[in-house]
Amino acid sequence: MAYNDYSPSGAAPVRARSNEAIDGASEDVPLASMEPINPAPQNPPDAPLPPSTPQFRAGISDDLRVPWGWPEVLLFVILGVIGSVAVTWAMAEVAVRFFGVNSNAVFGETMSTAKSVVVLLSQAAIDGLAILYLYLMLLARTEAPFWPSIGWREMRRGSGKIRESAIQFLAGGAVLAVVVSFAGGFLNSKETLPIEELLKARVSILLFGILGVLVAPLVEETIFRGFLYPVIARRLGVAAGIAITGTLFGLMHAAQLGGAWGQISLLILVGVVLTWVRARTGTVAASFFVHLGYNGLQLAGYLIYVVSGAHH
Repeated sequence: MAYNDYSPSGAAPVRARSNEAIDGASEDVPLASMEPINPAPQNPPDAPLPPSTPQFRAGISDDLRVPWGWPEVLLFVILGVIGSVAVTWAMAEVAVRFFGVNSNAVFGETMSTAKSVVVLLSQAAIDGLAILYLYLMLLARTEAPFWPSIGWREMRRGSGKIRESAIQFLAGGAVLAVVVSFAGGFLNSKETLPIEELLKARVSILLFGILGVLVAPLVEETIFRGFLYPVIARRLGVAAGIAITGTLFGLMHAAQLGGAWGQISLLILVGVVLTWVRARTGTVAASFFVHLGYNGLQLAGYLIYVVSGAHH
């Protein structure tokens, strides 16, 4: 018996010619209907449907085709504001109730060592909750792995080796740090910045170094260049996405600088450069290594400043 390779069943018999009987069967008996042996199963009425794929207009690059939009960004901002207040207050309560810290030391307006530790640990907890939100948000929208979906795609440059690409971007971040530090020398004010008050104690400097080098680049790049930038660029264009994302990045650090707008402007410039790298390469990994090189050299310079006892 011959078989039709293209039949849905994969093994449906070929219909006999009209003047031949089928293996001894009477010619007067009509042929059976040729239905697939194993028809494709139908989804039961109550079965959950897979997440729908969002539709994008023509011309949108692949790195901007993300399964979230403005509602998720708005919810992230609202939860971020509420979570920041709640987590910081909870950390302060823990310090007072379980570690015997004086309440005035953590709730007062003066920046004490205890308060600086509470602020830094609170920031670490807030960063972790932000990544958790993004993970759960994507889990409900796609079955794809989290990190590639949030913008951490493969990075190739020059010879095509990831290691060499990372070194190049790290070096670029270090150069950016030198440029910003040099320009900042003309903008320094005589007033002490809030971040300098925060880093008076050695334990605060240690925590700040760990968070600034190991945590902040990963979290901030994931949020700004992975989560926020695609939504803005998809709606307003790449140039506007770079400018707006970079500006928001700089303004986020305004509280640390106490309204020193010269320094804030430099951080906006840093944010624009980081977002431009993300847009140019199509991956958050590239802007992460630039950010890592920038923060690493800035921290090294600050440590040298503290150890040497130099003054602005």
